[in-house]
Amino acid sequence: MWMKRAGQWVLDVVKGALIGGGAILPGISGGVLAVAFGVYQPLMALLAHPIQTLRRSWSLFVPLLVGWVLGFLGLARLVVLLFEVSAVWTVALFVGLIAGMLPSLFRDANRFGASPRAWSFFTGSLIVLYALFLAISRGQAISIAPNGWWYFFCGITWGLSLVVPGLSSSSLLILLGLYQSLTAGIVQLDMAVLLPWLAGLVVTVALTARLVTWLLQRYYTYVYYVILGIVVASTLMIIPVQFTSALNFLGALASAAVGFAIAWGMDRMGRKQGSPETAVE
Repeated sequence: MWMKRAGQWVLDVVKGALIGGGAILPGISGGVLAVAFGVYQPLMALLAHPIQTLRRSWSLFVPLLVGWVLGFLGLARLVVLLFEVSAVWTVALFVGLIAGMLPSLFRDANRFGASPRAWSFFTGSLIVLYALFLAISRGQAISIAPNGWWYFFCGITWGLSLVVPGLSSSSLLILLGLYQSLTAGIVQLDMAVLLPWLAGLVVTVALTARLVTWLLQRYYTYVYYVILGIVVASTLMIIPVQFTSALNFLGALASAAVGFAIAWGMDRMGRKQGSPETAVE
């Protein structure tokens, strides 16, 4: 029994680390990875009712939080180094991770059955969000002088990307010219950056998490299919399409395959240990 619990704990730490690392990377949504790893709904319950949810399911959230901190402060730095080696290969790795979790996502979405109407929600969200992301990605980057109010705005966008999977705050902040100063402030623990950023994040999560939880409780299948559309749309946006050489292309394929294999193995391990999504109701 203790080995099973230890295995689940390690798995949750790894999931938290990947979510934390993904939260700070351009084009990668921590919310998407939370959905992909089957912990999105429990996290929404935690954000909506923190004390009540922690009392009931602390054994799930402690390793996730530990992993998130490690990923946000540690794995993100490692992935930044990987980006310096090859941005294409690194993004391909995350695409493979998300793709490898899609079968389990659809299993979760169909927990209470599916219908043609649910698929229409999926298709609609996929088309609308893909068009939105495409319009944002084609915009011209602008430069804004960062200050406390802008860092508060950064917290708002980060909070939205946490609650709404697929909305990558990093991509928007790069477009506004705020990403580099924000991440530098976080790494240096600059209170002039951290305090307004955290304030914006907390306010946004507090105002939106309960709404998302309420929607999941009453319209689970439809909401989940909308989320799946967002996940697929955001993943399509970050698939590498430009390669400098045949080696670069083959390396991207290999990275995606590695990511897919990791996700498949984590899903298999998670199903043996028990699904986290059912841990918090």
